Amino acid sequence: SITEKYPYHSILTEEKLSKKLDSEYEWVIDPLDGTTNYIHNLPIFSISIGLRYKEETVFGMVYNPAVDKMFYAIKDKGAFLNNSRIYTASSNTLSNSLLATGFPYIHDKYYDLSFSIFKDFYDKTQGIRRLGVASLDLCFVAMGRFDGFYEFNLKPWDVCAGDLIVREAGGEC
Repeated sequence: SITEKYPYHSILTEEKLSKKLDSEYEWVIDPLDGTTNYIHNLPIFSISIGLRYKEETVFGMVYNPAVDKMFYAIKDKGAFLNNSRIYTASSNTLSNSLLATGFPYIHDKYYDLSFSIFKDFYDKTQGIRRLGVASLDLCFVAMGRFDGFYEFNLKPWDVCAGDLIVREAGGEC
């Protein structure tokens, strides 16, 4: 649909459908974030679409079809869940925070470090959750459900839309 409506826009995706053109616009898409959850019928997965203009994200959308929740943001216009404005939490200490994380699938140089960081944060927070869907983790930060999210080796399609949603909700990435 995007290539039909915007034939001169670039597309960057996790799948093999990427299309690099000489365009100021680039769509950044993860058509199924949380594939393992989806395969196991766990209703925590999403479709994530971001739009960059001159390398700056100007629109982000993360949709969880299992529960019909649509997070979205437009640069300088705020962040929303369905049609209600959302904001990040106001916790300013780790001891009052609930964090989210992800772990590497491969045993690379970040594998042991990820678990070491997890142990450090686990002892200093109210807890850590691992949902397996970076785009939704970021949206849950944007709506104040989580106070923070961290993970190594994320790709543009994992974070493009969620990053804008967090920033437009008052957070930092």
